[in-house]
Amino acid sequence: MKIVVLLGSPNRQGSSHLLAECFRQGAQEAGHTVEIIDVAHADIHPCTGCIHCGYEGPCSQKDDMQGIRAKILDADMMVFATPLYYYGMSAQLKTLIDRFCAFNSSLHSKHMKSALLTVAWNSDDWTFDALEAHYKTLVRYLNLQDMGMVLGYGCGTPSMTKHSPYPQMAYQLGVRLR
Repeated sequence: MKIVVLLGSPNRQGSSHLLAECFRQGAQEAGHTVEIIDVAHADIHPCTGCIHCGYEGPCSQKDDMQGIRAKILDADMMVFATPLYYYGMSAQLKTLIDRFCAFNSSLHSKHMKSALLTVAWNSDDWTFDALEAHYKTLVRYLNLQDMGMVLGYGCGTPSMTKHSPYPQMAYQLGVRLR
């Protein structure tokens, strides 16, 4: 299976990156091809709502989204990896997802698999409620098959994350993919 990990963390050495790498290792050991795309540092402009794409065509903006779109549509699974910022995904990942409108039907008809990898400083039981709801809405709307979520509670620093069960959980999520 071809997997793209859409890494939305602006911190290249952060906890989201750690989970993405652990997931990649597990998935590759299971025989899958995994590419981590650093969407946080890609040149991706926000959707302008111009509807030039007609909701299923080329976007009028000429940025890195063209190449990322091709990689997503060539994949069998996409993984959303993001730190929790004010109870939602990072703005960088959200900017990418907003651009899905230009190939919404193609995404919907692919029946791709998906997963969510996320970390937060907070460890309250409600910490991920809003992000989980958003992810589940994307799964439903885009006709994705959810393969799992790793919700890293209490992962305020990479050191905290390394000493938590979440890297192993991300690795195991990758290993279990079929």
